[in-house]
Amino acid sequence: MASRQSGPGVDETSGLGSLPEPTAYAETAGHTRPSADSPATKRTPEDPPLRNPALYAQTDHFRERLHQQGRYVSVPIVSEAITDGQIRWNTTDGWRFALLKDGIRYVVVVSDTETHSPVVVTGWTEVDDWETAIDSDRWHDTDVHTIKLRADLSDNHDAQIPDLIRPRIVSRPFDIGDHRVTTEAGNGSVGCVDCGGRFRSKAELARRHCRS
Repeated sequence: MASRQSGPGVDETSGLGSLPEPTAYAETAGHTRPSADSPATKRTPEDPPLRNPALYAQTDHFRERLHQQGRYVSVPIVSEAITDGQIRWNTTDGWRFALLKDGIRYVVVVSDTETHSPVVVTGWTEVDDWETAIDSDRWHDTDVHTIKLRADLSDNHDAQIPDLIRPRIVSRPFDIGDHRVTTEAGNGSVGCVDCGGRFRSKAELARRHCRS
């Protein structure tokens, strides 16, 4: 079961403090005839997710990601993805919203069958079109390289991937596990700016604590 922080809908959240039960959900949960904007009393995994951001609370996992450098996921983006993004089903994570902006895809995973109210479980970014993203005014080159590097490390969690790390140029540290890492073109590993450790896989980053 997903750990959750109850709260106002994601589009109403102005800060990162503790959150009460979503008002919109509390008002609609008792309806006997669910509409497109009101959750049914008993929803199943086959039911498409609701399009109203005001109904969604946030899991602890998602809230942690809001703090992390290099995630590029925000409350307004999540609200827009829920309202306007494509709905997709994934056999591992369940329902997702996908929102494409200037070559970068935002992915937002939601759930409403294992919690008392709909929740935003997690979110991330991935490169959909490299050239479009690089040429866009929205994204700095470092942003695009960071998104690609993070995705490659996550997609190959246990494998060492020096060949995928070498093309990346990331001068601004981003968070993975306990570490804040960067890399330069030609390097086959990422380096932690705090402890000086060098890593070639996400598994290594997860195993070793930063000794800064």
